[in-house]
Amino acid sequence: MTRPDDATLKKILQRTKTVAVVGVSLNPVRPSYFVARYMKLKGFRVIPVNPGHAGAELLGETVRATLAECPPEVDMVDIFRRSEHVPPIVEEALAHLPNLRTIWMQIGVQNPQAAAQAQARGVDVVQNLCPKMEYQRLFGELRMGGINTGILSSRL
Repeated sequence: MTRPDDATLKKILQRTKTVAVVGVSLNPVRPSYFVARYMKLKGFRVIPVNPGHAGAELLGETVRATLAECPPEVDMVDIFRRSEHVPPIVEEALAHLPNLRTIWMQIGVQNPQAAAQAQARGVDVVQNLCPKMEYQRLFGELRMGGINTGILSSRL
């Protein structure tokens, strides 16, 4: 699968309102938590999905065990799971999320069969990229060196 061009990535990020983050961690130093928090700070509604933490609260939302428990307005699913676990996630998203427009697989996550299945249903697919990093890159939050304003901080 080829990488979507910048115009397509920007269009996806501009139209997305509600993101279900599958495999999100409650640990604030984990990448999935950091990405979910960033997306929330940028105005996206973030629905956390992780069966191991179902019922807990994260970023003002109740953690769901499955995508089937998510509200119908979810229009993007961001997958933080190994590539071999992607097909059932995509199948569940296609079956239960009527407003789904994008399947986004995180860095290192790719599954051509699941991608083809989603695309056959008219859903955009992004593989092996991070929406946080792409948002920062496409909307001018990163400088040439890949960092924000030159002020480094470990504060969350």
